[in-house]
Amino acid sequence: MKPHFIALAVSGTLLVGSLCAAQKDPHPEKPARNNAYDYTELTKAPETARVKPNPFEKDPDAVVAGQFLFENHCAECHGEAGIGGKKAPSLRAQEVQNASPGTLFWLLASGVTRKGMPVWSKLPGAQRWQIVRYLKSLGPKPDASPDKPPSPTTQ
Repeated sequence: MKPHFIALAVSGTLLVGSLCAAQKDPHPEKPARNNAYDYTELTKAPETARVKPNPFEKDPDAVVAGQFLFENHCAECHGEAGIGGKKAPSLRAQEVQNASPGTLFWLLASGVTRKGMPVWSKLPGAQRWQIVRYLKSLGPKPDASPDKPPSPTTQ
């Protein structure tokens, strides 16, 4: 084997190893605190997205459908009833609950891939609106006892 091929192979191996090491969480056993999350991505929604109303705003069935979709697509990272988890922030935080429905819809469609949130634009628009309806039904994180899981409210 020629020396330049060996050098290329070694440098490639080192690069891949360093990229893998950089992606690992240095404290995987340490759960993230909900208040440690950055919600500035919500401020990046364009005005045209922010002002869009949710066509399911008055539909109580959309809350149930949205909950089903949330449990199948979002709860793994955002936790049961959106309370947050090790991988993703609480969706019951004031920043999220105060965001317009259009902003949340835009965020679902755009994702935050650099922070691990996938792009959900392949979900039909109606399903994304149902998820938004469910999220808004949750309201802010309650101060209730931790052994009683929060239940969504219909608006």
